[in-house]
Amino acid sequence: MMTRRRLAFFGLLLTLAVLSAVSTLPANPPAPSRHNLLLITIDTLRADRLGCYGSAGVKTPVMDALAARGGLFLRAFAQTTTTLPSHANILLGLTPLVHGVHDNSNFIVPKGLLTLAEHLKASGYATAAVVGAYPLDRRFGLARGFDLYDDDYGFQDFENLDFVERRAEAVVRRAVEWLKEKTERWFLWVHCFDPHAPYEPPEPFRTRYEGKPYDGEVAYTDSSLGPLVEALKMAGGLEKTVVVLTADHGESLGEHGENTHGYLAYNTTLHVPLIICVPGLKPAKVRETVAHQDIFPTVCDALGLPIPRALPGSSLLPSLRGKRLAARPLYFESLYPYYSRGWAPLRGIISANLKFIDSPLPELYDLDADFGEVRKLEDPGGIVAWRGRLESLIRRQSLKAPEASAGNIDARALEKLRSLGYVTGRQTAFKETFGPQDDVKSLLPFNNRSEAAFSLYQAGKVKEAVAELEAIFAARPDFDLSYTFLGLIYRKQGDKEKSLRILRQGLERLPADYEIFVAYVSALLEAGRYDQVIGTVQAREDPRQEVDPEVWNALGVAHSNTGKLDEAVKSYEKALAIDPDFPKALTNLGTVYLVFYSRSREGRWLEQSLERFRKALALDPGSAAAWNGVGAAHRQAGNLDEAISAWEKSLESDPEFGNALYNLGLAYLEKGDKTRALASLEKYKTLFDSSISAEEKTKLDELIRRCR
Repeated sequence: MMTRRRLAFFGLLLTLAVLSAVSTLPANPPAPSRHNLLLITIDTLRADRLGCYGSAGVKTPVMDALAARGGLFLRAFAQTTTTLPSHANILLGLTPLVHGVHDNSNFIVPKGLLTLAEHLKASGYATAAVVGAYPLDRRFGLARGFDLYDDDYGFQDFENLDFVERRAEAVVRRAVEWLKEKTERWFLWVHCFDPHAPYEPPEPFRTRYEGKPYDGEVAYTDSSLGPLVEALKMAGGLEKTVVVLTADHGESLGEHGENTHGYLAYNTTLHVPLIICVPGLKPAKVRETVAHQDIFPTVCDALGLPIPRALPGSSLLPSLRGKRLAARPLYFESLYPYYSRGWAPLRGIISANLKFIDSPLPELYDLDADFGEVRKLEDPGGIVAWRGRLESLIRRQSLKAPEASAGNIDARALEKLRSLGYVTGRQTAFKETFGPQDDVKSLLPFNNRSEAAFSLYQAGKVKEAVAELEAIFAARPDFDLSYTFLGLIYRKQGDKEKSLRILRQGLERLPADYEIFVAYVSALLEAGRYDQVIGTVQAREDPRQEVDPEVWNALGVAHSNTGKLDEAVKSYEKALAIDPDFPKALTNLGTVYLVFYSRSREGRWLEQSLERFRKALALDPGSAAAWNGVGAAHRQAGNLDEAISAWEKSLESDPEFGNALYNLGLAYLEKGDKTRALASLEKYKTLFDSSISAEEKTKLDELIRRCR
């Protein structure tokens, strides 16, 4: 899931009947223990990369040592293939059949469902979470019950396709700081994101695992956990702490034709490590099939706390004491492609040694004989029976189906997920029937080809990239990425007409696709077709754009450039009502206020202008546009030296920012520094001579002549 695109969002809420049923506690709870709880979740970690699971190529001594002193579950499974739903499974003890969170970007965890943190906090525990990346941001609903929910991983600039990530060592450092202050019982959740793509391990792991960067990330993460375990040992806390370590899901690494995760549901992404250390219990290896849904009840059992009723999972403590668990089927799903791309749904069931994957091209595997799932069992007559078992399980465990509800989560939030490689555009209408052509296995090759084509473009092989995307377009005219990628490439190559044409075709073929719509609006804006931007946005009736600050900001820019400043202000204010921390909208609003000041000379407009620019810079200190705005405000106020300082900072952020180059040239000329003025204006001419009007060229040439 490494394609980089914008995102759109809708959430799900559960009915009160479900909430009250899940929150009910048994009447006679056991006596609580004095044990602490440490939960470690590692993103995108394959079980077979740990030494305790048989890996000889990756060194993981910290996790191996935990496994040696606790319970190692050899057949533990995630029940979803993306980060947010898997953590919802762990921290709520439920599956998506109840909590309704099916992928990262289209859902939030419903209010009212009891979280593990809330349960422990009510029992007197201090609670803290330190997370490594945006899919677990507090706005997605998992912060409830935590005294501290530290999701401070930095500001994301979405024009830069690289993303902000808090390294595991920084996560652990913050977690250890919190632990040092605790004297009461505590629950600490530590989330490390590092094994997630792109794989960029720091030294010495980069060199040590050259050619195997994913393995390097795993080894680095293990090493980073060392100080956390040592901090517990030094305080004597390891002997009175229940430790649970698992992954949210694995990573395919090309197996089964899946490069990363989130599409298919083979064991490459569902089989996860699970290590549980309980004070007083001897080390054990458990071969029975368990899942994320079992962690919540297990923790409650280990801590002597009541287990909420209606949880589908079971305590695993009996298995750590050598007893067999009762046989039960386990539900799993991979519904990101369905909710975000409109592909066929993929669900399944693991029952004893058999695993059934339901889709238009169903599959059945014997996990005892074929854990790698390379030999599909031929049982055509049994498919109907397996589908019946799956439907029966879904009916039993769903309690009552969730009801869809629009979630007022801004698109900036979803931009952050896009920067992490998650492609999504919430579908407004779902197909009722699907054929083999809609199966994830049928569509994933086109997805892989599209991503590979875009990588060719990024490597400078434009013709090859375009040819491949056009071939995909010809083969599957209903495939969304071919439109957005081709439109972006043509736009970056300066062919605005081709970009607009391909995106128009995409909207005609896939009118509900929000990503193509947004790309089309962006292309119109860049082409200076402001009236068309206004018409396109106002003509579309789509609830997603109502909660999308990017669209409202684009509309504001269009209104500004057509002279409708009052309408522009309304649009920018709408964007900021959705996302108050949107630097671009703040900068654009500050610019309009500066125009108001230049016309009226009323000081309040200058103050409000500077206030918006400074807030934008507080959020994004590297914003060249905001620094340019500060410079313009100071120039309007007659503070030429402060204006020059701000414009120089603008160019430090972006040496080719045209407005700052031009403004700086004028300012230096006014001060009599013709050498610096000439350098700025000549650079501006070199960069923008082909895109400015004849009148602007004449004025620029006259300024350059004066400098000489």
